[in-house]
Amino acid sequence: MSERHIILDGAIVADEWTLLAADHQGALPAGKLIVPLAQWLARRDEFIERAALHDLPWGVWLEGDEDPAQLTGDLARLALIAIHFPKFADGRGYSTAYLLRSRHGFKGELRAIGDVLRDQVFYLKRAGFNSFAIRADKPVKDALNALKDFSEPYQGSVDEARPLFRRARRGEVVA
Repeated sequence: MSERHIILDGAIVADEWTLLAADHQGALPAGKLIVPLAQWLARRDEFIERAALHDLPWGVWLEGDEDPAQLTGDLARLALIAIHFPKFADGRGYSTAYLLRSRHGFKGELRAIGDVLRDQVFYLKRAGFNSFAIRADKPVKDALNALKDFSEPYQGSVDEARPLFRRARRGEVVA
């Protein structure tokens, strides 16, 4: 089986994390795990103890309809939050990412998982994502190029709070 690669902070890297299925039962696999929110909430103390024992970071994944505020007390101990896009047209994850970065102050890795395609990458970054697990049948290298599709965004967002007209007046926009 080939090693899975993701985009992290503008570079293609090997994925060091294992995504635990929502219906996973039994012993946990070794290594860095991303667990579904329901499992995190149900087994939180067990996961925290395992992290301390093995000196491993933790990740949690959210569905688009799950409230990120449920993680507020744990944001400092989570190294990664993944947001699942069940289909390309489901945009709820953008709002979740924006809330995690702007309202809840999450500073760790924020990863888009699921039906993530090249066309979304630039906009996902604007909403606060810094990591992208591109759909397995699509080339990661092509998706990396999407980060440079536009030179200057017009609107303010997580990655640049001020809209273009505010930056242009001060001479900050490079032509």
